[in-house]
Amino acid sequence: MTELHLLHAGYAHDRVASSVVLVRDGDALIVADPGMVARRSLILDPLAALGVAPEAVTHVFLSHHHPDHTLNVALFPNAEVVDFRARYKDDLWFDHEGDGHRLGPRTQLWQTPGHTEEDATLIVEADDAVYALTHLWWRSDRTPAIDPLASDQAALERGRERVLEAVDVVIPGHGEPFRVRRARP
Repeated sequence: MTELHLLHAGYAHDRVASSVVLVRDGDALIVADPGMVARRSLILDPLAALGVAPEAVTHVFLSHHHPDHTLNVALFPNAEVVDFRARYKDDLWFDHEGDGHRLGPRTQLWQTPGHTEEDATLIVEADDAVYALTHLWWRSDRTPAIDPLASDQAALERGRERVLEAVDVVIPGHGEPFRVRRARP
């Protein structure tokens, strides 16, 4: 069973918070982008409602290293942290294969630079849809079209095209999910 739960829909206006997601993929319990939120209970309470203790989380995925996506990593003391190029656990640093690295049987990392040179997208082949957890888009209305912080807008556009060809639903860095393909029958 592979399932995804949006714990917190982010926003980026006069205040900023990341979209935080839980993925259950086999034995992997993955929290994506546990960054800035108004209070930590906005992450911890939905986890508790799903029966997940912070100590049970096996992986924390970071789409990139901005504080609004990383600030609450320490809430998950037993998790391996995974970014665009490596895995980190305690005082250990392990490089991984990069594009295509698997965090679970149906969850893989894609390198998608553009917003930063170190961006990654988590692709989740859940039971109900294929999801992309990404900062290729900021919000559900797909804005801004031109990322004002982009290190490479052309690379960001290539990443967007790749994602749109492969997924059903996008969970942007700071907003509600949006569907890009029809629901599965």
